[in-house]
Amino acid sequence: MSSLTELVPDPDAVERLATGSTWAEGPCWIPSDRTVRWSDIPGDRILEWHQETGGTTVYASDVEFTNGRTLDRDGSVVQCSHGRRRVERDRGGVVTVVVDGWADARLNSPNDVVVARDGSVWFTDPAYGITQPREGHPGEREYGDHWVFRCGPDGEDLRPVVLDVDEPNGLAFSPDERVLHVASSSAHEPVIRAYDVDGHRVKNGRVFARLGEGEGVPDGIRVDVHGNVWSSTHRGVTVFAPDGARIGDVAVPEVVSNLCFGGDDGTTLFVTATTSLYRIATTTRDAAAVS
Repeated sequence: MSSLTELVPDPDAVERLATGSTWAEGPCWIPSDRTVRWSDIPGDRILEWHQETGGTTVYASDVEFTNGRTLDRDGSVVQCSHGRRRVERDRGGVVTVVVDGWADARLNSPNDVVVARDGSVWFTDPAYGITQPREGHPGEREYGDHWVFRCGPDGEDLRPVVLDVDEPNGLAFSPDERVLHVASSSAHEPVIRAYDVDGHRVKNGRVFARLGEGEGVPDGIRVDVHGNVWSSTHRGVTVFAPDGARIGDVAVPEVVSNLCFGGDDGTTLFVTATTSLYRIATTTRDAAAVS
């Protein structure tokens, strides 16, 4: 197991890059533009921080409360919309629907999303966008639960794959995509769960790691090339080894919502936390970088 300082040489060197969000979420590094794109959910806008200039711009406004996002295989962005209750694709500013309903029911409010190497789209669907007034529009849980779903690249073959997490939130694959990690943001069970992936199905669900007292709940998570799981907490970022053992913690001045790896060499950890975007230098990269 690596030590924290092997992964984060200077855990105290947390740099704030931008501020002014109401609740910052869903960071994604876009290598073609050398930018970090993230959501200000209650502000109903998408922001970008530009590495070349160090400045921040508004990418889009009136976006129907977008949340998590990830890069698609072609470099476009797949994102979650609370307000539209759907997963959507942004290709050069043109936004189209990927999927917005299960059977005869609308989705709740898709929260976070990953794209597997085969192009399939996996996303969590808690109800924050229909229960939290600042994060969407009041609504009903039309299928009556909160699941993790999988579909094909264009929304085909949508199916629930994880049904046993109270409030599924962040999710991330292991480097070989044989394990899916899902953050449970329920105050009753603030854990990260792990599932074995078997084609279109998952099985053998178990608790991978548990947050401690005062650490809040896990929200966004990422997995690095070594299989370590990087989790947001109310105090900062916690790193767990592939076996679930805690490696260490990096303190962040605000409550952390989500995180992503990026930068020109992929080793910068970008962190959204309450009002701000931060960066932390690491020695590792996202597991998706091995594809």
